[in-house]
Amino acid sequence: MRRTASALAASLLAAAVGIGVAVPAMAKVSPPTANPHSIKTSPYVALGDSYAAGAGIAPFVATAPPTCSRSTLNFAHDIAVATKASSFTDVTCSGAKTADFFTSQAPGVAPQLDAVTKDTRLVTMTIGGNDENVFTGSFFGCATISATDITGNPCERKYGTTFTDAIVNQTYPNVVAALTAVRRKAPAATVVILGYPRILPDTGQLSCYRSMPIAMGDVPWLNHEQDVLNAVVRRAAEQTGARFVDMKASSAGHDACAPVGTRWIEPAVAPVNAFPVHPNATGEAAMAAQTLVQLGL
Repeated sequence: MRRTASALAASLLAAAVGIGVAVPAMAKVSPPTANPHSIKTSPYVALGDSYAAGAGIAPFVATAPPTCSRSTLNFAHDIAVATKASSFTDVTCSGAKTADFFTSQAPGVAPQLDAVTKDTRLVTMTIGGNDENVFTGSFFGCATISATDITGNPCERKYGTTFTDAIVNQTYPNVVAALTAVRRKAPAATVVILGYPRILPDTGQLSCYRSMPIAMGDVPWLNHEQDVLNAVVRRAAEQTGARFVDMKASSAGHDACAPVGTRWIEPAVAPVNAFPVHPNATGEAAMAAQTLVQLGL
């Protein structure tokens, strides 16, 4: 079992993205009040991290920087096809943080905001999970010590509120700044930010430990962390006039412990056609479908 935990640690180090109380209050900005059916979907720009990129899902966008692992089956591509967008630009990139909206993430990867213009009419994204290294820090940390107390909560005892504090105090203002910048560059656009779908079941399952080696008592703790992250993303959307797409309810039962064909998130050990602890093609399609429903498209 220690070997399995090490496999999770290695997987998470190799594939960083995002997850996840009180949130500081800010003045709210109202989103556009137009009938949702009047939302313009082109030009459409896709921003965000590896949950938005569809990291690890073949086939990949041939012209994209290899480091971005940008899939042709990510949720933005699905939305572009469904809405028949005549102009679609995808700059999603694995490992992206909010800072990468403003600066180059890697050689050959331009700041994501460069793709947004005053003519842009639709912007979608997932972002925030990589800020402060919350995702890799929490899941990697939990994996490395899970075998010391498989039925307990060694990770919660070690880290306490470290990660949720970082989400509230650093990630929240970062997401607000990113969304504000998008709105400033594309004032006529509908800006959409998705919450992260459920990664773990409600409670720990010993039967899932080999593929997701997290101590049983740490599963609710990690779920709470993700809830805090999604709450922060929702609040940031409210503050900036963006639209939030909630994935929690629809992704219940489709976590990484669900069987092949049911799960939307691939497990840490032996994932199939996706990065570990990331959406598979079915999950990306579900994120697209939920976005279309919530926007009334």
